[in-house]
Amino acid sequence: MSKITKSSTAEYFAKNLQQVGFSSPLKAVLTTLKEAVDNSLDACEQHAILPELQIEVTKVGTGSTKNTDLIRIVVEDNGPGIEADDLTKVFGEYLASSKFGRGQCSRGQQGIGISAATTWAQMTNAKGVQVISKTKNMRKAISAQIDVDIKTNTGIMRNKETLDWKKNNGTRVEFLMDGRIQLNGDGGLLTYIEGTVLLNPHVSVEYKLGDGDWIKTERVSTQTPDIPQATLPHPHTFKLGEFITHSHLYGKITLSKFLRTGFSRISDQALTDFVKAGMPKSLLEKPLTSLSEEDFKKVFQAVQATNLMAPSTKSVLTVGEEALSKSINRLGQVDFFSVVTRKPTICDFKPVVVEVSLARFINRGSDDQPVQLLRFANRVPLQFDKSGCAITWAIESVNWKSYGLAQPKESLPLGPYVFAVSVVSPFIKFKNASKETIDASDELVEEIRRALMQAGQKLSRHIKHEMKEADLERKLAHIEQFGPILVEKLVAIAGANESRRKRAEEGLKKILGRDSDAAMSDLEQAQSKLEEQKRKEAKKLGTEEDLEALEDVQPKKSTKKNKK
Repeated sequence: MSKITKSSTAEYFAKNLQQVGFSSPLKAVLTTLKEAVDNSLDACEQHAILPELQIEVTKVGTGSTKNTDLIRIVVEDNGPGIEADDLTKVFGEYLASSKFGRGQCSRGQQGIGISAATTWAQMTNAKGVQVISKTKNMRKAISAQIDVDIKTNTGIMRNKETLDWKKNNGTRVEFLMDGRIQLNGDGGLLTYIEGTVLLNPHVSVEYKLGDGDWIKTERVSTQTPDIPQATLPHPHTFKLGEFITHSHLYGKITLSKFLRTGFSRISDQALTDFVKAGMPKSLLEKPLTSLSEEDFKKVFQAVQATNLMAPSTKSVLTVGEEALSKSINRLGQVDFFSVVTRKPTICDFKPVVVEVSLARFINRGSDDQPVQLLRFANRVPLQFDKSGCAITWAIESVNWKSYGLAQPKESLPLGPYVFAVSVVSPFIKFKNASKETIDASDELVEEIRRALMQAGQKLSRHIKHEMKEADLERKLAHIEQFGPILVEKLVAIAGANESRRKRAEEGLKKILGRDSDAAMSDLEQAQSKLEEQKRKEAKKLGTEEDLEALEDVQPKKSTKKNKK
C-alpha cells in the first residue's frame, strides 16, 4: 500500500490555481490587479479613509512560459498600511484573513486571493511580491519581498529594509509575473477599472495600462461608505454538516447559548419552539462537546422545522441612487441614464440589496450589438463566466422589447447601452472560489428582475418620447414635401387661378395638420414627463450645472409646424 501524505493549503492551491482565477495568463493579470485593489479599498474603508489609488500594469519583457509576456503590476494606496509582522500573513499565507466568516459586506473574505497572486508570481518569475508599507506609527516605511512557503503555508520575508517614503501611511505592492494584457471587453483591465470607478464614487484613481498615458479619475463623493456591522448567519441557511462544524467554533458552551449567540433570530421563545418541534429539552444545557452526532441531528431537524423571523437587512450597504448618478458620468458622455436602488430584502434567508444603472452613452456601442453588461458582487466587478451568473439570467428573462429595445430570444438586449447590476450581501453564494459568478436561486433572480424592470420603465419613457418626436418630424416632412405637389397638379387639371391655388394650399395644410397637431400634443405630454424625470435625476447629481446640462441635451420641440 502506498504511503498517504498530507498537503498544506498552499500546496493544494499552488497545484490548483485555476480554481481561484489563475487559469490563463490573461486571467492571472486581471485577478492579481483585482485582489490588490480589493485589499486597498477594504483597508481604506475600514479606517474611514477616502481611497487614492495608483495603478500601473505594463509589459516589461518576455515571459518565461510560451506565449506570455513579463507583466509588471503595481498598486499603491493611501490606506492605513500593514504592520511589519503581518506582511507575511497577508501576502504569503492562505486563509489568513481578519474578515473570514464575519458576515460583513466586504470585498475579500477568504484570505486566498492575494496569496494566490504571490504564488503565481513566484511560480512564473521565481519571486513573490515586493511590498512597501508604512503605518502612522512608523518613522520609516518597511520594504521587503514576500514569498510563499508552499510546503508549510507560511510567508517568508526576504531583503527587509527601512526607507524614507513620500506617504505618511499606505501600502505599495509590485508583482512581476507571466501574463497577457487585455484592455477592453470581458476580462479587460479598462473594463474592470471602469466598473470599480462606477460602484465606488468615493475613490480617486490614477492609472496607466500598457503603452497608454497616465489617466486620472477624480472622486465624485467625499463620503466614505458606512460599513454595517457584521451579522450572524441565519440557521435556515445551514446544512447539517455545516451546522456541526459551526458549533466547533464555540468550544464548551451550552447548546442553548450556542444557538442564541451563534445565529441570528434565535430568541428564548425560539428555543421553546424548537422543543415543541422535537428537540429534547435535556440537550439545551449540555455543553457542545458532549453532544453526539445523533444529538446534533435532532437539534438541526427541530431548527429547520421551526418558522423563524427573517434575518435583519441592516447588515447590507448600498451605493445609493445619488452617488451612482454622479459616478456614472465618470465613464463618458451620457445621453440618458436610469438608476434604481431596491430596498434591502431577504433572498434564501440572506439579506440582499440590488442596484441597477442603465445608461446610453454617446459614441459608445451600436444598435446591432448586445448591451455592455457590468456585473458586481459586493461592489467588485465580475468579468468571467457571465453566462451562468444570476445577474445574466435575470436580464435575459426580462422582455426588453416592451421597453423599446431589440432583443434576440433568451439573450441580452441590443443597443449602445451599459447595464450595471450590483448585488450586495454579507453572504453571497458564488459558484467557485474565484468568485466570478453568483449562484442563481429563484428568489435572487426574481429580485434582480424587479430592479431591472423598474429601471426599464424609466428607459421606456425616454425611448417613447424619441419615437413620438420622430413620428411628428415624419408627418411634418410629408406635408412639406407632398402638399405643394398635390396642389400644383390639381390646379393644373382644374385650370384654377392663383387665389384658388392659395386657398387650396391653406385648406390642405389645415386638413393634414390635424395629425401633426395630435402628434405635437402627444410629444408635449411625453416631453413634460421626460423633463420631470430628468430633473429628478439631476437633483441626485446635486448641482445646478448638471440641471442646465440636462436641459441643453433635451430634444428641442420642432419648429416646422410654424413653417406650414
